[in-house]
Amino acid sequence: MGILNDDAVLIEPGKNSGDPTMVTVNCPDESGLGSTLCRIILEFGLSITKADFSTDGRWCYIVFWVSPDNGSSRFDWDSLKNRLLSACPSCLGSYYSSLQSSNVSKPPSLYLLKFFCRDRKGLLHDVTKVLTELEFTIQRVKVTTTPDGRVLDMFFITDAMDLLHTKQRQTKTCDHLTAVLGEHGVSCEIELAGPELESLQRFSALPPEAADELFGSDVTSISNKVVLTVDNHLSPAHTLLHINCIDQKGLFYDILRTSKDCDVHIAYGRFSSKVKGYRNLDLFVRGTDGKKIADPKHQDSFCSRLKEEISCPLRVIIVNRGPDAELLVANPVELSGKGRPRVFYDVTLALKSLGICIFSAEIGRHSTSDRQWEVYRFLLEERREFPLDRARNQIVDRVTKTLMGW
Repeated sequence: MGILNDDAVLIEPGKNSGDPTMVTVNCPDESGLGSTLCRIILEFGLSITKADFSTDGRWCYIVFWVSPDNGSSRFDWDSLKNRLLSACPSCLGSYYSSLQSSNVSKPPSLYLLKFFCRDRKGLLHDVTKVLTELEFTIQRVKVTTTPDGRVLDMFFITDAMDLLHTKQRQTKTCDHLTAVLGEHGVSCEIELAGPELESLQRFSALPPEAADELFGSDVTSISNKVVLTVDNHLSPAHTLLHINCIDQKGLFYDILRTSKDCDVHIAYGRFSSKVKGYRNLDLFVRGTDGKKIADPKHQDSFCSRLKEEISCPLRVIIVNRGPDAELLVANPVELSGKGRPRVFYDVTLALKSLGICIFSAEIGRHSTSDRQWEVYRFLLEERREFPLDRARNQIVDRVTKTLMGW
């Protein structure tokens, strides 16, 4: 197939102020495309209010109704369109076509952004907000605070625009950071992260007790009651899955990424508007053989995994790290190797809202017997006006609600 035009992605604003924006994607299909599109929407800080979609293995037609999480009327819809176009097979938007035509399979380059400045409350979130708005993805991070009240932050990032090798993009990034930090001052450097920087990306191993608590089956910091029913009689060619659960941020993404990782193809689906805080979804699915999911073991395995991913997509706990308190947040890694979007952004936002300072932070990977997890570690700074030992439940609750959009 040739390159499609920009009409493969259409964005139509709501008729009235506050109405969701309609995003229509009409392009060739490929395995996991719906999950990829949902991931991009989540990366842009948008909530999917409802969706209708159909695929036949050759062509994909999806309509999303989306709204910014923060309710802002200012949003870069052109950037969203370009990113969605870049994900469509044989559909390289005009902005990305020259970049991707020669590097379709090339993984994004990893860069090290390093800056040094005076510390203040909310600093880490303010920096993360700038990087997110500039369409960078944070892959790894090392944040340390010096005894004299300064911060050395090292962000390992990839650039969705694939322009960070240019002087113009690097200068723009450092200028944005300097503008946000203001009088606190900043020394900003950006370089390609070569093999010589591998030691800086190493992740401190989790203590066994912390790992057991974080990945144990009794984690209940996030709970979503899920009712899932299977019907193999309504459709002659598909298995119908009906899902009823509490609404939460990234719900549609979690369902589609889990289906992709379990080799379950969604042919038709409807993601209905929430009613009294609950969502109803109807999905017509097939197995890899193109037939219904009739085998009871396959049904049970897929439904069990789907329930787990919906009910507990993230795990949040606080543990002791010597005399200090450490916040741990974990989410499953997709089989493609990608972690969940905007976790670092949401956690730092929650801590900023509580007035809690972060002494150090890390992002890394941890493997259990059956899967890989992305783990975020935040060593929290004790403050006299906010004793951490008496606020642990409050911190876990605020972080959880921010991550889940509750």
